[in-house]
Amino acid sequence: MSWGAELWDQFDNLEKHTQWGIDVLERYIKFVKERTEIELSYAKQLRNLSKKYQPKKSSKEEEEYKYTSCQAFLSTLHETGDYAGQHEVISENMTAQILVDLARYVQELKQERKANFCDGRKAQQHIETCWKQLESSKRRFERDCKEAERAQQYFEKMDADINVTKADVEKARQQAQIRHQMAEDSRADYSSVLQKFNQEQHAYYHTHIPSIFQKIQEMEERRIVKIGECLKTYAEVDRQVIPIIGKCLDGIVTAAEAIDQKSDSQLVIEAYKSGFEPPGDVEFEDYTQPMKRTVSDNSLSNPRADGKPELKFGGKSKGKLWPFIKKNKGAAPEDFSNLPPEQRRKKLQQRVDELSKDIQKETDQRDAITKMKDVYLKNPQMGDPASLDHKLAEVTQNMERLRLEAQKFEAWLAEVEGRLPGRGDPVRRQSGMYESQQPPATHNCAQDRESPDGSYTEEQSQESEVKVLAVDFDDEFDDEEPLPAIGTCKALYTFEGQNEGTISVAEGETLYVIEEDKGDGWTRIRRSEDEEGYVPTSYVEVYLDKNAKGAKTYI
Repeated sequence: MSWGAELWDQFDNLEKHTQWGIDVLERYIKFVKERTEIELSYAKQLRNLSKKYQPKKSSKEEEEYKYTSCQAFLSTLHETGDYAGQHEVISENMTAQILVDLARYVQELKQERKANFCDGRKAQQHIETCWKQLESSKRRFERDCKEAERAQQYFEKMDADINVTKADVEKARQQAQIRHQMAEDSRADYSSVLQKFNQEQHAYYHTHIPSIFQKIQEMEERRIVKIGECLKTYAEVDRQVIPIIGKCLDGIVTAAEAIDQKSDSQLVIEAYKSGFEPPGDVEFEDYTQPMKRTVSDNSLSNPRADGKPELKFGGKSKGKLWPFIKKNKGAAPEDFSNLPPEQRRKKLQQRVDELSKDIQKETDQRDAITKMKDVYLKNPQMGDPASLDHKLAEVTQNMERLRLEAQKFEAWLAEVEGRLPGRGDPVRRQSGMYESQQPPATHNCAQDRESPDGSYTEEQSQESEVKVLAVDFDDEFDDEEPLPAIGTCKALYTFEGQNEGTISVAEGETLYVIEEDKGDGWTRIRRSEDEEGYVPTSYVEVYLDKNAKGAKTYI
């Protein structure tokens, strides 16, 4: 099968077909180029998607990634970034292995095609020139033959005419001979040109054209093979990244299988555990007995008859003694005393760890400066040792400041850890015989709510707010007298009573107890006749007078 033998007369069609083949190749190049652009765009979108959902630094989102489910999601984001990288690899490999190679090959193919068809046209022009020469020789031979025939006929006519002179006959005879000779010469020339044309034509159709068409056929077959190779490369580029993409997907599956719901539940406990114990049972108050009673803080209000003046406590209204109304207290205290015990311990421990790291950094910096100073002392030409004294003194001062701050936080931490009840041990409430010293509790009770970020809040929702019940009392309870003292207490810590219904106390101050802790963590005390309120039970040491009226112990 040869184009030179089978398609010897299809020069123009072969020229169109080979141009179509180049157009196909260029269309495939355009297809691969658009595929690489799609891969790059897809990779960019995947990377932006992964980056969009990455946790923000120094934000609440970063804290959430301590949970295994969030860690699995974070691993998915990382694997998605790696997955996007493989699509970038696909684009790069297709560009390098297909586009660049094909672009160069197309240019070479166009040049080769141009050269082959240029040779073909030259052969065509040559055979056409030979054909024209043959036609010209043939027409001249035909013309000379006709002229010789006419000259012969004229001679014969003159020779037969008796009236013509012998000279005219001789002249006609010579003219006829000349024409015959010219015809013979034309015949010989025509024969020679014809023989030459046949040789050229044979060479054209059996040598030149087959050779040129064979080159064109080989060129076209190489183009077809090249397309096949590029298609294989196209598939191989994708296949090469499949194992890595598989690893990315395996990484996502592994991260998903590593999710531990029990561990996450424990982290929730560690994040929001307050360290308080639930309140005990509410003591039954018998209102049928004709006796003065104390107003229970569990009623959340001060029942009194209409028109009666309110009893003042340190200038504050007694109308609502529930001391858990949230107020803006500004910045949180340095010792985190506004947090529940367990959360306070965690914050203090975290602060101690941070200070330890800062001290280690300063220590390393001091050691480095000391070594540099020793080098300067041994080699003065490298620098002045005295120039490092200021920096060394500054680092030493920073270390001392950090140590003092660390000692302060360690003391607070030791105080909290030493006073927190052990896990599993029952927590004993404050009573008249206080057997062990308790830590300074927060300004809130165990019933207070916690905000979503783990901070302690005193704000209660409308749904959880206890409704105050209106109670009608007998006339004998209308004139409510100040509650009698049922014991004394000594302030173990300073307490700033900023909420309504609370009272401020100083460490070491002795006050009167007028209402014992009902299980909510608060004790009602009095400093003078017109200054009384609530303080956290853990902030005072209570000494109840067992003979006093109304002295009871609530457990």
